[in-house]
Amino acid sequence: MDHSRHTLYPMGMESTASQQEPMREAAARFVEQHARPLELAQYRVFFAEDDPNEVVKALLPFQNADGGFGHALEPDNWNPDSTPITTNDALVRLYYAGALDLNSDTAKRIAQYLLSGTEFDPHAMRWRFAVSGNIDHPHAIWWERHGDGIFGWNPTVSLAAFLVCMHAEGPWETLLAEAFDTLEQSGASSGDELTCFMFAWELLNREQIEGIIDVDRSRTAIIRAIDATVCRDTTRYSTEYVTMPSTFFRSADSPFLVASFMPLIQAELETLPARQAPDGGFDISWQWHTDYPEAFAQARDWWRPRVTLDKLRFLTTFTKRG
Repeated sequence: MDHSRHTLYPMGMESTASQQEPMREAAARFVEQHARPLELAQYRVFFAEDDPNEVVKALLPFQNADGGFGHALEPDNWNPDSTPITTNDALVRLYYAGALDLNSDTAKRIAQYLLSGTEFDPHAMRWRFAVSGNIDHPHAIWWERHGDGIFGWNPTVSLAAFLVCMHAEGPWETLLAEAFDTLEQSGASSGDELTCFMFAWELLNREQIEGIIDVDRSRTAIIRAIDATVCRDTTRYSTEYVTMPSTFFRSADSPFLVASFMPLIQAELETLPARQAPDGGFDISWQWHTDYPEAFAQARDWWRPRVTLDKLRFLTTFTKRG
């Protein structure tokens, strides 16, 4: 596999602005008209160079007194209490919007929640992916806790990296080293887990944290895991819930973007026109499989602008203008 950074658009990516602009404009209108304040703030940061602090402000209604996040920030889980996975979602949103200031009150409160030990299993040394309280509120079936509620390194590797960068006391460096060693040896169990590794790697790199993981070797492990995780049957991109390139790449600046992924990116780009709804938005490809039809309809309405924003960033990044 070619691990060199790719800087040229492959054949077929030379779509002109006149060809793609109507799709982009329709998607942008959909986000502007239907997004929650949070996703709208993210949209304005990405496309209008708005102040990243607007994302911080838009996240505040989802943050609890204990510093963690809940309240359907993750639209498929309406548990109002703080959970590790929802708190991880907040961290990732802050980071990629350029709004994760480790000296801020928001970051300090997140660290306070994580260091409280809430939903951290001291025996397994992992934060729980699913917590018991989820079942008391509208939710998708995958948010029901079974067994210890742990699912690989999601979100433990992200949260441990954050605490290391916050210089918090605890076993976080050891956890990080173990996590990346596992990735090098076994790969990732899912695309969601892999995005946690990507975030952890990028945050450690941004903060110039050295001596815990081998930067080059771990980057190679992430690239290898993306290669193994992304669906290569491109005929499934339009019809099934599969891991597509846009799961991992919404920016051309990704340190994990290499030439071998470009044909798959092109294949996904080619599916976008058929997947865009007449209202300009993109839809989700999953169901809750639980008895909350009205809540699911609302969650879908929250999800669609978020998915549309992701596709809009992907389309804008990988379509050559002019």
